[in-house]
Formats: sequence, structure tokens, C-alpha cells
Amino acid sequence: MKVTVDFCVVGGGIAGLCAALAAARHGAKTALIQDRSVLGGNASSEVRMHICGAHGRNRREGGIVEELLLDNLRYNPQATWPVFDTVLWAKADAEKNLTLFLDASVSSGTVADGRLRTVRAWQTTTQEWIEVEAKLFADCSGDSVLAPISGAAFRQGREGKAEFGESEAPDEPDTHTMGNSILLQAMEFPDEQPCVPFPWAYDYSDPKNREWLNGRWCDITRTNLWWIEIGGMGDCIKDTAEHRGELLKICYGVWDYVKNHAPDKERWRNFGLQWVGSLPGKRESRRYEGDHIMTQQEVQAGGAFDDIVAYGGWKIDNHYPEGFYHRGEGTKYTDCPSPFGIPFRSLYSRNVPNLLFAGRNISCSHVALSATRVMATCGLEGQAIGIAAAIGIRDGLEPRALCETRMAEIQRTLQDDDCWLPGKLREVRGVCAEAALAGDGEGVTRLRDGMERDYDDGEHGWRAPLGGKAIYRFAQPVDFSEVRLVFDSDLNRYDKGRPNGSNESIKQGRYYRGLGDPGYKPPHTLVRDFRIETLGADGTWSVAAEVKDNFQRLVRVPVNAKAVQGIRLIPLRTWGALEAHVFAFEAS
Repeated sequence: MKVTVDFCVVGGGIAGLCAALAAARHGAKTALIQDRSVLGGNASSEVRMHICGAHGRNRREGGIVEELLLDNLRYNPQATWPVFDTVLWAKADAEKNLTLFLDASVSSGTVADGRLRTVRAWQTTTQEWIEVEAKLFADCSGDSVLAPISGAAFRQGREGKAEFGESEAPDEPDTHTMGNSILLQAMEFPDEQPCVPFPWAYDYSDPKNREWLNGRWCDITRTNLWWIEIGGMGDCIKDTAEHRGELLKICYGVWDYVKNHAPDKERWRNFGLQWVGSLPGKRESRRYEGDHIMTQQEVQAGGAFDDIVAYGGWKIDNHYPEGFYHRGEGTKYTDCPSPFGIPFRSLYSRNVPNLLFAGRNISCSHVALSATRVMATCGLEGQAIGIAAAIGIRDGLEPRALCETRMAEIQRTLQDDDCWLPGKLREVRGVCAEAALAGDGEGVTRLRDGMERDYDDGEHGWRAPLGGKAIYRFAQPVDFSEVRLVFDSDLNRYDKGRPNGSNESIKQGRYYRGLGDPGYKPPHTLVRDFRIETLGADGTWSVAAEVKDNFQRLVRVPVNAKAVQGIRLIPLRTWGALEAHVFAFEAS
């Protein structure tokens, strides 16, 4: 099969899905190639790692990442991992400009004039070769599978201190990386669940064999045992099959310890092993070299880049290459600010002019990667390169030229799509920019202050009683076709109903399944029902649109407004809050 598109994304994890969706929504004919049966990568049911991101209040990522997670809260109230796979698939399937190829592994391609021209993938389900030709490509595969195919410059391993002067780098460079993990999940039952260990599992019944316990946390209600990790001392790509077998032996041995030998084993009396991964989740392998290599110092300085297109906020979380066999804690945390910016120059190849990338393979040092590699951050990077690709296709520009000539437009489009860029206020444009604005409640003028979330400087947006109104009046009649709204999706939402009493951030799934688990639902702060009305030349208001059961933060409502004198928003109902909280309301 031969397919020709504008933009081809290889890798269907969170980064790749966000890249493909963003490009398709902005008009680029896009192909997304994923080598698994499901989308999501490390966030899928195959690996079951939580979508982590920036620490701190009001730092949660917006854009497509938030859209996916809000979909999950609505359609997956039981927080079931396979249903989350379906949430992701449904998003890709709904895009008319996006062609999805699952179970397709890219193995080769063609290069001409230094540019990648085609990629070729074997699809196991159809037993046929798929060749995709494109103008621009993105590698979101994590392992940078397009690097050896395209000849793109990349690095693998840890830089020594001398190269970038990083305090957390080893004294000398080496080929070591962070390792791979197989995760497990337990489930609570009404009665006792015995554990009979496999004979091939490692035996940790003898205290002399439990050196790994030093600094490791075994509370299965609070952790997915991420520290069951190996592979950093070898090759995290070529040795994956060997690592998988070793991880399974460790994993089942640790479960035997938790159930049969741990001091608090009675606590787990009614817990059984519900799921053990069969696909190792990777943290690091190949990293591309872009026009800029981001370093530890830039992360810790806050990443104030002129070409900022995404942000991180995870700590420098530098896992030891020995992983499980490191005697001590499984990782070293080093403080860095949340947020810190990520530049566009770190998201495209320095020597293959039509190749972009996003995810755990961006252009950064090993130390910087330990802060940028988490999936919510990767999703923001993906959305950024997807938007850049669509603009590049429209104007016939490759990434370096986009960086030089279209950066303001890329940043503005990201902001319009609810991607916060720290340090940059969003400019309100169109018919509402200069219109008179009034309304009920508090802070109505903050609807266009350019900060579409609460932040360290205080509250933003409009708080209003249900049934209250925010009203724009125009100096002369205007036409518009869309109303853009940003509602409060509770960027600080926590899983307050957990039986263990912890206030853990709500993810796409839970560490374990308990008998008393409360269901998920949309954030109580979201506006659920609302009405948009327009003011005609005769001085009367009429309904332009009425929306019910909204569960998204960013909402675009099509309207057909001709020669109107004003527009007003009336929030009618939330998902539980006693008042409405709206960050943006404007027409264009």
C-alpha cells in the first residue's frame, strides 16, 4: 500500500498522538504509524504508567493532553486502563485529516537531498507493507527509530561533566541510560487471596536477598513499583527481550515478598495480582540532536527561551543505570523550577531538514531528559510540532525556517488551543478585543487578561452566579462565526475519594483497584450547560447556541452571527460547583 500525506508521525504514544491530532486539526493531511495495537505508549494498558507532568498548583498541562484526560473522566468513570486505550483511539479515529495505522512497525525508508522522503512499515494484522510519503516527518517513537533510517544525528548515553558543566552528570561520558520497568497492579477482593510464587521467580524470602528494599517503597496502594527497573547498563533497545524476562522474575518475586514475607503482609491479605505488564516501559534510549541541546542549567534557570513552545515542571528525576540492582533509592531527585520552558529548536533535527520529534527523544542532555521525559510534557511538545508542521505545510517551510520566521504564529496558535506558554500572555484579538465588557459576579474584565488559569499572582477569569451574564457590546454591528471559551477544569484536581485517604493527583488510571473505589467524573468546577445569545439591531437578544453536558475546558462553539450589536454568555449549570468560573469568552 502506498500513501501520500503532508505529515507523517511515527509513534503513537501521547507525544505522537498529540502531534498527529494537532496537525490534522490545522489542515495538514496526516498519517500516524504505531507499532502496537493501542495508542498511548507508556500511558496505555500495555504499560500503565501515569501521565505525569509539572508539579505545583495550577501547573497542569492544557491543550490536547487535558482534552484527552477530560474525555477519560467522562467516558471511563471506573478508570479502567483498556477503556483509556479506546478514549485515545476514538480521538484519532474522529479526525478526518488523520489516517491511523496500528500494528505497523517502521523498518526502512528513503532519503533524497538529505531529506526523509518515505517510510516503510510492516503491518502484522493485514500482512502487508505500508509505504508513506510525506513532506514533513515526526519521530515520536521514543526510541528514535527514524534516526538510523534518516541519518539524523543523535546521541545515546550520559554526557560527562566537561561537555556542558552539569553538576548531575558523571565525571566521564558513558553509554549508560535510565532503564526499563515492568509495572504491576493489585486488586482488592472480599476475601483472602493466596499467593503461590512461580518456581522461576526470584526468591526474596531470605532477608539477605532483600538489599533492594533499602529506600524502596512497597505500598501497593500508593505506588506502581516503578523501581522494578533494569536495562540502563546495557542497550535499552537491543536488549529489550532479555530485560523483559529479567523484569518478570523480579516482579513476581517482589509480589511474593509483599504477600508472604513483608512485615505488613496482613495488610495485603485480600489483595490479588490483577495485572503484570509484558511490555517494558522505557525511560531513555536515543536522543536526537537539534539546533539546540537543552541542558541541566537551562532547566534549573527556568528555560526562558524566545522560541518556547512547551513547558515542563517535573523534577530532575535521574534514575540510576543499575536500576533495581542499585543499592539505595531508585532515583536521585534534583530540584528545578516548575514551570521551565522548552524551545522549538530542541524539537527538530539539526541535519535532516524535514524531521521533527517530540517525547523522550528530544534534543537535550541526559540530565535534562530526566526532567523533560514525563508524558504530559511530551504531549505539549507533540502538540507544538503538530501545529508547526501544519503551518509549515501551508507555507512550504521546513522546521528551521519556521523557527526563524513563524515563531510568533506558532506560539499564538498554541495559546489559542489552550497551551499555556509560561511568561507569555495570550493576546485577545477579533471583535471582542476593544468591545465594552460588563457582567454579573466578580472579575468579568479578567476574561481577556491573557492569563487563562489561576496562578501564583492570584485568581484570573470571571466568577459568576449560575444564570449570570458576561456581556460584550460592540461600537458597530459585527459578524463572527465562532465563540471561544475556556472553563475551569480544576487544574489542581485530586483523587480525594481514595480509601487510603491520600490526596493524589487524578491520573488516567489508578495504582490499584479497591473494593470501595469511587468513580471518576468531570471536575465539579466545569461549566456543564450554558447559553450564548446575540443582540440584534432591533435591540432584542436571541439564542445563538445552547450547549448541554459539556465536559471540556476549551470549547469552540460555531455560530452564525451577522450584524450583531452584542453577545453574552450565560452559564446555567456546572458539574457540582455553586458558581461558574470562566477564564476566556470571545468571538471571532
